[in-house]
Amino acid sequence: MRIVAVIPARMGSSRFPGKPLASICGRPMIEHVFRRAAMCDRLDAVYIATCDEEIRTVVEGFGGTVLMTSVAHERASDRVAEAAERFKADIVVMIQGDEPMITPAMIVASISPMLEDSSVACVNMARRILSREEYVDRNTIKVVMNAHGDALYFSRAPIPALDFASVEVAPVFKQVCVIPFRRDFLREFALLGPTPLERAESIDMLRVIEHGYRVRLVETEVDTHAVDTPEDLRIVEARMKNDPLTLRYIEPVARAEKRV
Repeated sequence: MRIVAVIPARMGSSRFPGKPLASICGRPMIEHVFRRAAMCDRLDAVYIATCDEEIRTVVEGFGGTVLMTSVAHERASDRVAEAAERFKADIVVMIQGDEPMITPAMIVASISPMLEDSSVACVNMARRILSREEYVDRNTIKVVMNAHGDALYFSRAPIPALDFASVEVAPVFKQVCVIPFRRDFLREFALLGPTPLERAESIDMLRVIEHGYRVRLVETEVDTHAVDTPEDLRIVEARMKNDPLTLRYIEPVARAEKRV
């Protein structure tokens, strides 16, 4: 089974323009995502999908492979679907370009339901929300699930609606943007087109749910932090500078550049 990761990235973020190239520990954020994904031995290839020449230049500079896509895409998943027409794969793992703290083990965990159950067509990682600040933050996408581990709804609003002190009664989860699709389902997803709730919340996975398909959730305990704002960047850099995974690629890359 061929499994390929695609990292969608664009310069035009409304909350943080140019964030894929924002520096974390002296390297562009997109490079961190790429190098961490490339550490996963379950992946046969890792590509970056973008419509921006600036990103292409930087990615090719650090040895990554770029698939250029249309400027028209509003959703990262549609960009990934276009890119996936250019290679062969059974499973396509979308890893958002603003998730620099992902780990290889997370990618392995995310694809496990598909390897175990052929009826699972789409998976999304989720993590328990540990603070009220995250719970009320609109940049943090919340998700609730049914008794079988499938997503019921994603929202930027605090869901379920409860006093955060009662989270032991109804645990609160956030979306972590490591999202595997079966190749054929990704193509079908793109053909469905955006849906009303997807547009209202600006959340790709609602398209799946609105059309009656399942999104299997896989819980992770890895405390990742997506970068939506410059403040997020500062938080992530402080946490990543002593991260063993970061040191595994930062130091060899720095040494190689000195030799050039």
